[in-house]
Amino acid sequence: GGYSLQAFLAEHNLTGISGIDTRALVKHVRDKGTMNAIVSTADYSITGLQEILSEVPQMDGLELSSVVTTQAPYTLGPDDAPYKVAALDLGIKETIPDQLLARNCQVRVFPGHTSFEELEAWEPDGYFVSNGPGDPAAVSYAMKTVELMLAQRKPFFGICLGHQLFALAKGAQTYKMHTGHRGINHPVKNLDTGHCEITSQNHGFAVDQDSVAETPDLKVTHINLNDGSIEGLASQSQPAFSVQYHPEASPGPHDARYLLTQFQNQIQAAKATLA
Repeated sequence: GGYSLQAFLAEHNLTGISGIDTRALVKHVRDKGTMNAIVSTADYSITGLQEILSEVPQMDGLELSSVVTTQAPYTLGPDDAPYKVAALDLGIKETIPDQLLARNCQVRVFPGHTSFEELEAWEPDGYFVSNGPGDPAAVSYAMKTVELMLAQRKPFFGICLGHQLFALAKGAQTYKMHTGHRGINHPVKNLDTGHCEITSQNHGFAVDQDSVAETPDLKVTHINLNDGSIEGLASQSQPAFSVQYHPEASPGPHDARYLLTQFQNQIQAAKATLA
């Protein structure tokens, strides 16, 4: 009697697993690296499941942003907002525009394939490039757009995939991690302040450190304290920066929300210079 776990999972269309040693599974992934997996409620044989799984593409070289981006531009926030931010949607999270709206920005969210000319025609004060799925090196169309954004020298902010595209546009390289960063408690050190932030992360690719060292305009601003990987970059010559993690994370942690304020401050400063 009563409301069973099985009934709850079925009602919410959730998949549960039982009868396996999940710690052993975690250790296997830790040693062997990220891999595709399959969970089935149907009574397939192991070989049958392996055949189905073999048809799932590997993440290396996979371009997925065009599958999840908005189909048409849309505007958020009032027309009389003091700052206008053009956001390139490669898989944007709702909280990001929300956080920019809270910082006196009007945000126009554009599809990932939008030409730079169309973005610039809206006359934004700053550019934002979003997170998104897949291999950053495969999103070559957006990398070209980011290059053109940076050439304008307006304030630029990238999160996650946007961070990786910022690095690629500047001439650095990305790579597929052995195991990605997933979770809400990753320690990141801000190299400018020396402070540690607890951050929300969800990525399987990262920016290659050696290539950044050979890219004169880029400086590393944040590192992951678990594995030393790059978590933040900034340009030495223009108001452009990016982070690998999610400062907008909802419901939290909120340690890195200052980055959105930093972007707002850069836009404010750039507008004051033009005035």
